[in-house]
Amino acid sequence: MIDGQKLTALLPMKANSARVISKNFRQIAGKPLFRWILDTMLAVPEIDQVVINTDAREILAREGLKDGDANGRVLIRDRKPEICGDFVSMNLVLADDIANVPSDHYLMTHTTNPLLRAETIADMLRTYKSGIDNGKADSLFSVNRMQTRFYTPDGAPINHDPDNLIRTQDLDPYMEENSVCYLFTPQSFQATQARIGRKPLLFPTPKLESVDIDEPADWFIAESLLLRVAAGEALPTA
Repeated sequence: MIDGQKLTALLPMKANSARVISKNFRQIAGKPLFRWILDTMLAVPEIDQVVINTDAREILAREGLKDGDANGRVLIRDRKPEICGDFVSMNLVLADDIANVPSDHYLMTHTTNPLLRAETIADMLRTYKSGIDNGKADSLFSVNRMQTRFYTPDGAPINHDPDNLIRTQDLDPYMEENSVCYLFTPQSFQATQARIGRKPLLFPTPKLESVDIDEPADWFIAESLLLRVAAGEALPTA
């Protein structure tokens, strides 16, 4: 709950993945990948329910997860055939959940962000709530804050002058959407048909928590970090 209003987490999960085969269910640092972020969200008291929109109910059952687990906080929804596949917009999947699971607020993340901490989610929720309350925002999404020298593919400088080099930490920052987390209302989603509303807040997430498993190399990086977490080591947050 956020000030008495329902907060629902959306965790879409498909059976197949193209670049890292069956990554959502592969063991990583002692448990299936999906379990890392699911366990984190279940540790956030403000999250009332976690909705898993999936075409892999049977696989989840084999991994010990079923509808109604975690004292009823887990809801597994079977993904409709028309919104299955690698080329379906994630916003269509989210729209189906929003239409069928009413809530005052939604938090959306991915199984491929296993290092996101409950404390960081709590910080996002505080920032989001403040933006909603003062009318300055209708949504929030996570970003990587980038302060480095960028070039176009043909070598043209974008955000700096090669003839007048300044320290990278003095460059204007660029914000990269990192897909780690989104917060929005049903109204903001309706306005844009997307998880980012008309007046979003940008929330920089800590570098190590922003690791996203998209390529095989990402798996190697995430596994190395998660083994430290599993061993009880606290990773730096800056």
